Amino acid sequence: MLLPVMPPVAPMLAKSAKKIPAGMHYEGKWDGFRAIIYRDGDEVEIGSRNEKPMTRYFPEVVQAVREHLPPRCVVDGEIVIVTDDHLDFERLLDRIHPAKSRVDELAERTPASFVAFDLLALGDVNLMADPFEKRRAALVDAMADAGPPVHLVQATTDLTVAEQWFDQFEGAGLDGLIAKGLRDPYQPGQRTQVKIKHDRTADCVVAGFRWHKSGGVVGSLLLGLYDDEGTLHFIGVSASFPMKRRAELVEELAPFRMGDEVFTEHPWAEWARAEAHEGKRLPGGQSRWNAGKDMSWEPLRPELVVEVAYDHMQGTRLRHTAPFRRWRPDRDPRTCTYEQLEEPVSYDIASVLSL
Repeated sequence: MLLPVMPPVAPMLAKSAKKIPAGMHYEGKWDGFRAIIYRDGDEVEIGSRNEKPMTRYFPEVVQAVREHLPPRCVVDGEIVIVTDDHLDFERLLDRIHPAKSRVDELAERTPASFVAFDLLALGDVNLMADPFEKRRAALVDAMADAGPPVHLVQATTDLTVAEQWFDQFEGAGLDGLIAKGLRDPYQPGQRTQVKIKHDRTADCVVAGFRWHKSGGVVGSLLLGLYDDEGTLHFIGVSASFPMKRRAELVEELAPFRMGDEVFTEHPWAEWARAEAHEGKRLPGGQSRWNAGKDMSWEPLRPELVVEVAYDHMQGTRLRHTAPFRRWRPDRDPRTCTYEQLEEPVSYDIASVLSL
């Protein structure tokens, strides 16, 4: 492979904003794996956000790139999987598997798509120093003959349209908008773009915690919500505390810690058995990203309620780590149910993928 932009390249990133800024280029914020595609003839490499190749995990994307992208190019975008007309991040996680046979099976069963949103190089020309509006125009021309499962991202410079998309696209599984400066060059690893995500809160039961990797202080709180039948489901974690706050949490959680009684009285007692982890994403389950990461957890009596912020749900789980807002001693844990969560209006993913 010999291209004017060679791997690895760190993707250009975005910083958070509370509102959609005016006078920019707007796109949906895709809930997938960020990927920079390098193609030189039949040679294709898929770079990731951490600059490590993901090529082996998406053989169907490699084939689609050969069919739909220019013969020599470097394209920034997102790998996504759609199930039931909705983006499905869980199916992407399944792809990070050491066995080629398993990857090939999943590629056939739940094929991935690639959504292109920037062009770093075309032919022998490095476009990274060019303003974004020029790169976008070149990308549109380069993908004029492309077809599914390779897509050109929908875009607009109309703030009113962007505001409509912000509400509509969530129903298809997107988690907000990205705003880009029209005159900005491509700056690897720099947060020069803007991301706008939905800002919501939920009251959750704290039913356990994990120790911090440094030891002796709390690493994360394990959050749960009750369903209509009274079963407490694990929905995600709250983390990212300052070290002083982590130490304070040890004392605050101490009265609620459980001992051997966990095996009979805790609502997540079955998760303490190793066989319950197989094929599931549960507290204590193996991390698919870091095989050496300690995912063990300490059970708490499910009596504490915490208010957390969240932006996006993936099925019945929080898509991202939930920032801690405050304790809610006034709330009965049994009232912490899924009913409090906002349901986005359903929106056809095909409408987002098509121009």
